[in-house]
Amino acid sequence: MLDLPRLRALHAVAVHGSVAAAADALGYSPSAVSQQIAKLERETRTPLLERRGRGVVLTDAAEALADAAGQLLALMERAETELEERRGQPSGPLSVAAFPTAARGLLPGVLAELAARHPALDVRLTEAEPHLTPSLVSRGVIDLAVAHDWDIAPLPAPEGIERALIGDDPSELLVPAGHPLAACGAARREDLAGERWICQPPGSVCHDWLVRTLRAAGQEPVLAHQVAEYDTQTALVAAGLGIALVPRLGRGPLPDGVAVVPLEPAPVRRLYALWRPGAARRPAITETVGALRRHWGARSAAGA
Repeated sequence: MLDLPRLRALHAVAVHGSVAAAADALGYSPSAVSQQIAKLERETRTPLLERRGRGVVLTDAAEALADAAGQLLALMERAETELEERRGQPSGPLSVAAFPTAARGLLPGVLAELAARHPALDVRLTEAEPHLTPSLVSRGVIDLAVAHDWDIAPLPAPEGIERALIGDDPSELLVPAGHPLAACGAARREDLAGERWICQPPGSVCHDWLVRTLRAAGQEPVLAHQVAEYDTQTALVAAGLGIALVPRLGRGPLPDGVAVVPLEPAPVRRLYALWRPGAARRPAITETVGALRRHWGARSAAGA
């Protein structure tokens, strides 16, 4: 009999591409993952990892074994889902990934509610960028993801991934208090020509949305400062260094010297929960999605 934890370790290396990344995903040390795979090599009397440069690659035999391990882990997930469904109560481990502003602004209340209402449920949160989470869900790395997209940058979802809308997150302009736009009741996109922008770095959904939108309006954006954290963007706006487009979920208390200006038409990003079809009946999934929607509704009402 092959040892399941050792197969899980090999599958994690195949999915994540390295021993270190697999260790992070499993919550082990890299040496523990290496030891598991070394034991699996002895069990199977087959080399599974080859050193290449500073890293390792899976042998052909390891690739085949990792594929079989993935199928076995999927069968186990279905069995665990059926047992949890029979019990009718959320229980067991549930891995959740969320993009940074959701991890900070939405998930703490959700996780606290789930812990209070369902003590047998063990939810573990990981922060991840939204464009990465659909693949993490489809490969079985995580059970449920909170992701977002924009109207001109739809969320890429692998075939078979199920999703539910959590809610809409409107974005508004943050400008220095002395900026001419600060006196406007609302700004239009054609009013933004020549502005110096503070935005997220290239490769992020928010960055791509801003560039595409302004170019569609006939403007080549001046990207003066590119930083990931919305709090840092806000601090740069307060220093008079540019303007930023910030979703409400990403906006904390505003410092003096920053004004909020609605943009018309209002940019809106949509928040989704994603999960694998095999887990759709799992009470832990349905309860978590319900909690996400409740907390989003309460937050949106308070913001309005």
